[in-house]
Amino acid sequence: MEMWDADYINMERQAYLKIKSDGLGDFQFGLVRGQIDGEVETSGNNERFSFTWDGNDELDPVSGSGWITLHGTDKIIGKIKIHLGDSSEFKGVKAN
Repeated sequence: MEMWDADYINMERQAYLKIKSDGLGDFQFGLVRGQIDGEVETSGNNERFSFTWDGNDELDPVSGSGWITLHGTDKIIGKIKIHLGDSSEFKGVKAN
């Protein structure tokens, strides 16, 4: 993540993002956890998964939005935004 370092994003556990075929999912990085609700959007030949999310940062309720694009079969690039707060681009790889 561009906004937070690896020590923070993996503080409690290995950071992760899971999305199921129905567009629902969850994530955690650092002390931020959330439930995802999204869908694939198409613009011309480009597709991306856009989502909103709701969760908490420590014990404070937070929400936001984001998007993800697939690169190859196992890499993603995306951005997550906290409503009225920080936003960060991120990269990920499919876990085995």
